[in-house]
Amino acid sequence: MLYDAYQAFSDATDPVRELASNTQRILSSWSDGVFANPFQRMAAYYELVALAGFTHRRPPFDIHEVKVGDQVVSITEEVIAKTPFGSLLRFRKDGVEGDPKVLLIAPMSGHFATLLRGTVLTMLRDHDVYITDWHNARDVPLREGNFSLDDYTRHIIDFIHAIGPETHVVAVCQPTVSALAATAIMAQNRDNDQPASLTLMAGPIDTRVSPTKVNDLANEKPYEWFEKKMIGVVPMGLPGAGRRVYPGFLQLVAFMSMNIERHSKSFVDLFKHRIAGDFEKANAIRTFYEEYFAIMDLPGDFYLDTIKHVFQDCALPQGKLMYEGRLVEPRAIKKTFLLTVEGERDDICAVGQTLVAQDLCSGLRPYMKSHHMQPGVGHYGVFNGRRWETQIYPVVRNHIRSSV
Repeated sequence: MLYDAYQAFSDATDPVRELASNTQRILSSWSDGVFANPFQRMAAYYELVALAGFTHRRPPFDIHEVKVGDQVVSITEEVIAKTPFGSLLRFRKDGVEGDPKVLLIAPMSGHFATLLRGTVLTMLRDHDVYITDWHNARDVPLREGNFSLDDYTRHIIDFIHAIGPETHVVAVCQPTVSALAATAIMAQNRDNDQPASLTLMAGPIDTRVSPTKVNDLANEKPYEWFEKKMIGVVPMGLPGAGRRVYPGFLQLVAFMSMNIERHSKSFVDLFKHRIAGDFEKANAIRTFYEEYFAIMDLPGDFYLDTIKHVFQDCALPQGKLMYEGRLVEPRAIKKTFLLTVEGERDDICAVGQTLVAQDLCSGLRPYMKSHHMQPGVGHYGVFNGRRWETQIYPVVRNHIRSSV
């Protein structure tokens, strides 16, 4: 019922936001260039109305070129492998061969993989970049079956096989658990395609370490409460009608409520920058929220598995995580170089939660393991922004180079 009510409200308000968006463009074109005139103020106001809504369509990556040294190289986006629940994309640099192959594992956590657009752009300078492009569960027909945490891990293994030997895996936030599990299973199988390196960034390997608000929320209620209260059914009329999902709008509302003052200030700043003619700052805020408000639903089984095994049972650090009926043993990893990265001000995955992977991978020699804690950054700053570009990325790049 909650999802039906949300969808009805969304359907009713979409025309309002579309009208506001069109009006904003018209008024902006009529502006005579004098900032803060009535047309400019009205355009800025309509821009806020147009922006204040969610979309369930994946934004484009819009990565067409990258600067490599002094040369601008064209980018071609290719689908390498595809299942009903996700695609493996490659950003092929035209005329460039031999760069280290990197699989960037995006979270399946309410936002599309395009949230990592900046991460991709940075890594493209020195690497052959692939990314997991997860599909919106509400668009997956019910006949395609369910999708669990095991299925997520299986996708990672299959995508690594599709790329081939000497793949370097970089997992951001939530998928760090499955990335470590996939690497362990491949090691246990003596798989020829075991990753050359594994980088785990700001992920919940062990949420018992310095629990955050997110961790506390996952443990305040029993598993049955999440199954009853947080799972919706995709409404009729959509491709995935009847599928049990964790609606993306619930997660986004939860995240925004944790920082409601900051988000409110951002909208005020957008209005002020726009009427003051500071278009660069205004456009930066708008671009962020256009991406932030593009939401995807999670498969219900995957969400509930994550709640239970990752946040409530902490199964991986306790040596109890199972994959397709088999115990996951990180100590079996002996060939994959490991890097863990954390942000000092991360309020989603606190300092120490990702570092635990170092102890779990006890089969690795000390020189094959390294850790980087970045001062002054929160969760998103670990993989996007100035400090990612100038301080964290060089560490990741050097880790990959030393693993070749």
